[in-house]
Amino acid sequence: MTRAPANLLAVRSLLLTYLDVDPNTERDQDLEPGEVGIVGDPSHRGGYHCGSDRVVANDYSVVESIRDSSGLTLDAAGLDVGMFEIRVDGVTHNLYTFSSWCVAQCVADAADTRDIRSIIYSPDGRTVKRWDRLGRRTTGDDTHLWHTHFSFFRDSIKAGRDQTPLFRRYLTSIGLLEEDMPTADEIAQAVWARLYNDYVVNAAGSRPPISTVHALFSARADANAALAQVTALRAEVAALAGKDMVDEQAIVAGILATLTPQAIAAALPPTVAKQVADELARRLVA
Repeated sequence: MTRAPANLLAVRSLLLTYLDVDPNTERDQDLEPGEVGIVGDPSHRGGYHCGSDRVVANDYSVVESIRDSSGLTLDAAGLDVGMFEIRVDGVTHNLYTFSSWCVAQCVADAADTRDIRSIIYSPDGRTVKRWDRLGRRTTGDDTHLWHTHFSFFRDSIKAGRDQTPLFRRYLTSIGLLEEDMPTADEIAQAVWARLYNDYVVNAAGSRPPISTVHALFSARADANAALAQVTALRAEVAALAGKDMVDEQAIVAGILATLTPQAIAAALPPTVAKQVADELARRLVA
């Protein structure tokens, strides 16, 4: 039986938490629970709202991408978001601005959009458009004038990858959420999830422990510290290389400091001594 996966339920919960402003009353302005759907109704067959028990022959949500065919399970991989309107700091946001923002992020290939296969939406409530990462499809029916459909590659649903970051960014961008920097553990978890996905797809082996990722982080930190020391040493060597390493004036001054007049006179040959004496006399007279 087709089921709603935990990662899309998390997106649903996030959107309802912030866009269903009055959860105790149904209002046109609010995003209501019935307007955020994952699993298609019992008669629904084929497409991303269906799991493996409801797909059809040559189902586009399976056959057009290896990411879908390899990730097919009983989980649905579609999310519908209905009408809402909310004002934040005097600015109105609604389904149309939300959908256009999400599509713009996909077009820009933001990292947190890469599990999204397509978005069927309306930018204005009058025309229906479709963004498709695979470039295979361009249309959608008129029901998308009042709801937006997100299709996620099935392998990302199967892997349990977190799909909330894009929607958190949207809520942050309109001022409903404060910007939240990830913790070191969250970063490690994200790297681990990506490593695990690549490992399974490319090597079909066992799940690597998260301790491996933490070890990589520690090794990278040690390597960075060593690199910083080497960089500083190279800078010092380069600075020295640009200098004249022999200070002739200092050498002459050091030698002269050890010579007394008697020592100088004793070191001079008689003929040279007379010449020096004559030169000194001439200078004294001058």
